[in-house]
Amino acid sequence: MTDVLVGGPQAVKDRYMELARQKQLYNVIIVIIFALLMIGGYQLANSRNAGGFLNGIGNFWDFPSEIVSEAAEKAANLPGLMWQFLPSLIETLNIAAVSTLIGAIAGVFLSLLSTRGLARFPRMIPVFRRFMDTLRAFPEIVIALVLIFILGGGPVPAMIAIALHTAGALGKLFSEVNENADLRPVEGLTSVGASWSQRMWLGIVPQVMPNWLSYTLLRFEINVRASAILGFVGSGGIGYDLKLAMQWGQGRYDEVVAIFIILFLAIVLIDQLSSRYRNRLVKGG
Repeated sequence: MTDVLVGGPQAVKDRYMELARQKQLYNVIIVIIFALLMIGGYQLANSRNAGGFLNGIGNFWDFPSEIVSEAAEKAANLPGLMWQFLPSLIETLNIAAVSTLIGAIAGVFLSLLSTRGLARFPRMIPVFRRFMDTLRAFPEIVIALVLIFILGGGPVPAMIAIALHTAGALGKLFSEVNENADLRPVEGLTSVGASWSQRMWLGIVPQVMPNWLSYTLLRFEINVRASAILGFVGSGGIGYDLKLAMQWGQGRYDEVVAIFIILFLAIVLIDQLSSRYRNRLVKGG
């Protein structure tokens, strides 16, 4: 730094250009590594694929076109089928809602216990952070498969699996929100002898609640999709009906399209509503 100041503006410019060239070099190296990984991964996947990726890519649209053509022939059945599968959609939404609620509540406690400056047990912060990492590390479908083996099929394993993953994900997001909270109310409550729970409830929660709710709504959208996917492994809901319809094959493709339509409409509706309320919560509109 001293040499740069002594050299004047030209030295500053030369140093800046040197740093810019180093950054460009690092970017080129990263791109090359990424490209090599992509090429290697493709070659490995293609060698293990029975028919070869390039040979089979021409048949990509065969199955979707078969489904759409059969559904078009039976278009008159679609409204009735959509009404028939509505209870399954409601079950999927219930799984997502309950798991989001449980995961959000658990995420609140985990976030408060893992935030520096707020934690009840400061030495336990790394433990709670690693616990949240563990919850996020395992996909919902892996947890659901284990729980189905233990508890049997149905919506309960899916709910527990999604709730555990949600607790880890929201706990991480909530803790980041907590770190930006103003600590002066907490200090004031501490000075009058408030307990830890009172400091959190009165000093922190009112500040961070809008962002907490915003992240929870966003997570609910994700959990609706996750609960539908988990239906494929026997966890109930509309995903299970979709699995059965696709397994039957020809003759039931109109059911597949009906399920896709109501699931798509539900996700779009939830996305629009949650986006609207998230903007209101964050921006105060």
